[in-house]
Formats: sequence, structure tokens, C-alpha cells
Amino acid sequence: MNEMTISSLSAGVSARRNSLNNVDFLEISFSKPRRKCTRLPCGLNVRQAVHVVRLLATCRRDLRRRTLAYAIPNENDEAKKAASRDCNLDTMALHLDNNASSKYSDVEVVASISCLEDDISQSIENLKSQGSILDKLKAVHLHLLASERWNASRLKLCHRHYSDSARNLIHYLALRCLDLEQLKEDLSCNSLLNLESINSYILASLTAGIQLLDNQKSSSLNTQESILYQEENGNFMIQALGKKLSANKELLLGPLRHNQTNHIMVTVGQEASESEISDILKAGASIIRINCAHGNPSIWSEIIRRVKTSSQMLEMPCQILMDLAGPKLRTGNLKPGPCIIKISPKKNATGNVILPSQVWLSHKDAGPPPSHLSPDAVLFIDDKKFLSELQVGHILKFSDARGKKRMLKISRQFHFFSGTGFVAECSRTAYVQSGTELHRKGKKIRFPAAQVVDVPAVEPFIRLRVGDLLTISRDSSCEQDESSEPISSAHRITCSSSCLFDSVKPGEPIAFDDGKIWGLIQGASISEIVVSITHAGPRGTKLGSGKSINIPKSNIHFEGLTTKDLMDLEFVASHADMVGISFVRDSCDIAMLRKELEKRKVQNLGVVLKIETKSGFERLPHILLEAMKSSNPLGVMIARGDLAVECGWERLADMQEEILSICGAAHVPVIWATQVLESLVKFGVPTRAEITDVASARRASCVMLNKGKHVVEAVSTLDKILHINTAQMKADLMKPLLPSSHFF
Repeated sequence: MNEMTISSLSAGVSARRNSLNNVDFLEISFSKPRRKCTRLPCGLNVRQAVHVVRLLATCRRDLRRRTLAYAIPNENDEAKKAASRDCNLDTMALHLDNNASSKYSDVEVVASISCLEDDISQSIENLKSQGSILDKLKAVHLHLLASERWNASRLKLCHRHYSDSARNLIHYLALRCLDLEQLKEDLSCNSLLNLESINSYILASLTAGIQLLDNQKSSSLNTQESILYQEENGNFMIQALGKKLSANKELLLGPLRHNQTNHIMVTVGQEASESEISDILKAGASIIRINCAHGNPSIWSEIIRRVKTSSQMLEMPCQILMDLAGPKLRTGNLKPGPCIIKISPKKNATGNVILPSQVWLSHKDAGPPPSHLSPDAVLFIDDKKFLSELQVGHILKFSDARGKKRMLKISRQFHFFSGTGFVAECSRTAYVQSGTELHRKGKKIRFPAAQVVDVPAVEPFIRLRVGDLLTISRDSSCEQDESSEPISSAHRITCSSSCLFDSVKPGEPIAFDDGKIWGLIQGASISEIVVSITHAGPRGTKLGSGKSINIPKSNIHFEGLTTKDLMDLEFVASHADMVGISFVRDSCDIAMLRKELEKRKVQNLGVVLKIETKSGFERLPHILLEAMKSSNPLGVMIARGDLAVECGWERLADMQEEILSICGAAHVPVIWATQVLESLVKFGVPTRAEITDVASARRASCVMLNKGKHVVEAVSTLDKILHINTAQMKADLMKPLLPSSHFF
């Protein structure tokens, strides 16, 4: 330090208790200073280069650090002493001997020596800049309080559980209304607040920042002391609001399992067996979703029974979410196809068989095959005795639907809880229908035959190509038989919603099946709509029954809860833990829902608002404030499928970020949904983009997977990505670049 050098510093400690501020005072002595010291003038009227010495001490009992003393040499070299606000000059003495040492083991003294020469003028400029920042922060603070007063009547209607969260949401919205780019830059340059990371406790953070700058303005040397002061005064409120989101997440989604940070939700249908549900839960799922747009109460009851049985057997708690269908436009039912199943082996480019088809054989009451098997076809047999006599190596002969002679060779046998099943191999293409007879091949003995039963109908669909015309009819009697390709390029499909025919106009775009097919409306009447297909796959795209219809630019008015929703709500309220409200558009939909819940007296039923429309996104703050009027646990689902179609693919990323920010300010848990690891779920191999999408989903409270052939593997992969130890990974990456750890 140029002329002023302190070669060593030791501290002698004598503990005294101050009755006013309950702080231990320390007597400090330091050796061999070459200059006398005095305190820094409060006005900072410095005309020459100076040196500053500051002492810090930490008391081990409360681990709080204090600035005990500071000094600079003045022009006359006069010795004067100075102390921080926590120290009394009468009890603080600075000695110039070498004999003092620490007498009390509970105090650790740290010396902080600063040299401020030509940079002192820059520090003064920084203080002036901080004064300007302080004025701006105070103005923002007043703006937030004014917004709270302006919305006082709205906030008063919120349930007491959500009152603080609603206030913070109002503060967030008020903050977002301001142009704060310059203030953000100033705060960042001065290492103060980051306005992008305080959404959960906005007013408390601003208050702490203001008090910090106030303290710096009054005492430029007591920066460390000011920071500690703010931590002590702002910590409680910030911590309390920070814990709100965690509490609300547990209230809605249930407690997290050991080492988990996010919940995993999986959609299941009636085809999901008890063993498959058990595997899903063991892989990491903690919430099961049932879509009320498909099935009926008897099917839902069976799914819930399987879920609860698996949950109890595994001793793994599992919540159940049931989505109401909502006022969604969907394609009508197509005429069912024939009850026939195609068994097709895998062939190479020359047509030679490289892998026989795997066929599962079991009794019709045994249920689906085990989840770890992925057969190409499933055949149910009506004769238990016939199955009991089968062994590995037996050959079954049959004539398929075309009269072709085919064979099945038994390759594996499985014993499970509901019976016995077999895996058979078929090396040639066959079409099997209900009533097909299977004969066991024998040298001399003719064994009795067994029949194939319950072959499902082929899922009907129409294949649309660019340039095709599609007629959407209001009359359900106009169902088209698509068992064969139509003669012309005109296809027909139905839609039962009158809203579609009453609102659309020629020239408006229309999308089907979450945007897989796009078209342009050529003509519309009260009974039919003619669509020209403008976008489909190179070989055409299938459109089946119950697929979504979106008209993004049409102003269609929907009712909040349909008649079907109200009927389904009776079942949901008594069987599920959460209800999903589809296609929420404004606060009126939530007001209607709240009345229905109050009528049924279900205050503990969780409510998940599915944001999948443009109006729902734009009115999300109003929707949340309306939902906060009841005590029901609250959550939001980002339903990215319909949301992207309704608002545009290019806006989806920004919209989901905005939803996360708004819900973070309102302390509302978010469910990240639609096409998560879709390639892995359907085909067993994920894309790189899907993996990074899951990494982004860590910011949500829950991530949802749709059903598919490889869903168990997808749940396991998702669990690993969500709960990987990122801190350990970062440490491992940095090890080669860091010196020995004994320095830390």
C-alpha cells in the first residue's frame, strides 16, 4: 500500500455486552502501523489521495459479520479513531503494541484493508449514480403501491390463502407496465437487484434495495454492514413469499418423492393394465391423468381402481387428474372399419423376411400382455384348455381372411397373475379376423381347434393430401365409409358443434389434429363447410375420429362448461384429486366453475386451468385473480398443442415463458404439457430437441407425458433428466480448470 503498509495485524478481544443493541464489542489492537489514522469525514470532501483501512469481525455465536472500525490518514496526520454504528467509541480502543492477542475463542476477527487513491473520485461518482438509482427505485415502489391501492377491491375478494400471492401478482403486472431497461442496466452495473429474478417477492426485494442504497448513501464505508442489515430486515418477507410456491405445489400435486424436484404426470387410457400402471409409478410418475373427452364413467372407474391398487401395493402415493373435455371442436365419428388385424413380418428392401412378426396369444379374460413385451399383434383365444396344452415349439395352423394358409410357431411362454400367455412367430403376412380357427399341428392326432375372438375394428380414418377438398357436415348421418379410397378427391367428415357452422367465414384458415393438417375455408353454410387442404404430409396425413379442429382467426363464442362437463364434474368431484378445466377463455368461465364447486361443496378439489387459447393467454392474470377467490388448490397447465395452433408456432416459446413468469409471481404451480418426449413415447428413441425441451421444463412444477407404446421407458428417462444432480455435474466439469480444493 505505497507509503502506508501494515505488515501484520492481530486483535485482542474483550467482550462487553451493550444493553441497547445486544452486540458484543471488541477491543482491537494492531501492530506496526506506520501512520496514524483518523475517521473518514462524512461529507467525503476529499482533495487528495487517501488510504482507507476497514476492520471486520465475525462472532461465532450468531455468525454475523460487523464492521468494527475504519480509518484514513488525514492531512495533518492526526490520530483519531472511528467505529461502525454497532460499536461505541467509548468501548473501542486502538492500541499500537504487539502484545495483544485474542482472548475469547468465540470471536473471529478478520481484517479488511482497502486502498482507495485516485479511484476515490470514481467512487464518489458511483455514489451519485446510486442516488439516481435510489430515486428511480422509490418511484417504482410508489407505482407498485398505487397499483395495489387501485386494485384493493379486487384483492379483497381473494381468499385469505391467496391474498399475499394476489398482491404480488398485482405488483408484477405493475412492474411489467413500466419501461425499466435503463434501470435494469444501472442496477446490474452497480451489482444491485436483478429485476428479472424477483417475480416471487417483488415489493420485498425493491424495499430491500431501497434500504440498501439509503444506507450506502449515509455511510459509504459501511457497505458490508448495510448488506447485513438488509438481509436481517428483508429476509423474513422474502423467505415467506418464496415458500408460497412450494406450499401451493404440495397442496395441489401432493408431496414429492425422495430426491425428486418435479412431479411427473402420465396420461393413461382403458388399455393400460394394472402391471403397466405399476411400472409407470415405479419409473417415477406420481400423477395419473384421465381425459374425460374419451371413455365413460365405467371405464374411468376401472382405470382409477387399477391406479389405486398399484399405488397401495407399491406404497407410492399417486394423485389423479381428470380433464373435462371442454367446448373443443372435434371431428365426428367415422364409420368403423372391419374387425380384422394385419400380422406383418419385417422385410428388407428386396422383400425377404428379416424378422418374423411377434404375436401375443392368451385367453380373452387374461388382459393385455405384460408391459415389457411389445408384440406386433395381440390375439385372444376363447378356449382355456387349448391354451393350457400349448408348449414352446408347438405350431398352430390357420387360414386367414383371404383363405391363405399360415402358421404360428410358439417361441416363449409367460406365467403371470391373470393367467398364461404365449409369444408366437409368424413369418408371412396374414389377416386375422374374429372366428379364425387355430389348429395345433400333429403327426397323427388331430387336436381340437380354438377360435380367435374380440378382434377390434380397424380404426377408421381419411387420408388428406394437399389440394384435396374436405366437406365438414353438421349431419351425423353423412358418415363416410373410408374402408376404401374415395373415387374423387372429395372427403366428408362431421362435426356436431353448431358454433363451427355459425361463426366461420370463407377465407379463414382451419387446422385439424393439433395443426398436422391445415386448410382454407372455401365456402360455409348452416349445414356444411368446404375446405381446401393446403398443408399435409408428402404422402398424405390421416385424420380420424375425435381429432381437434381449430379456427384461429374466427371469433367463435363458446360456453364455459358444456352440459357434458357438468355431468362429468359430478364423477370427478367424488373420484379425483384434481380437475382440469379445458379451453379457459376468460374470468367468466372460472366464475361459473367456482359456483359449481361451491354447489357441490368440494373445497379440497384441485383446479388446473388449461391455457390453450389466445384469449386465455391474454387474460391469464384476470383468470388467476378470479380463481383465487376460492380456497381450492390452484394450478396452470401450458397446453402447448392447441396454444401453438391458436396463436402461431413462432410465438409459442415466448408465450410459455410469459406464463411461467406470471404464475411464478402468483405462486401458482405450472404443468408443462404436450409432446414431451413424444418420439421416445411412440417410437422408443428421443430427439435431441426433446431432451433440451425437458431440461427447460425443470422450471415447471410438473411435466406431463402422453400415452404411448414406450411410455414406461419415457417416464424413466424423464425422471433421470429432471432430477439429475446439476450441481455435481458443474463441479465435475470445472475440476480440471480449478486449483486444489484446499483453498476453499
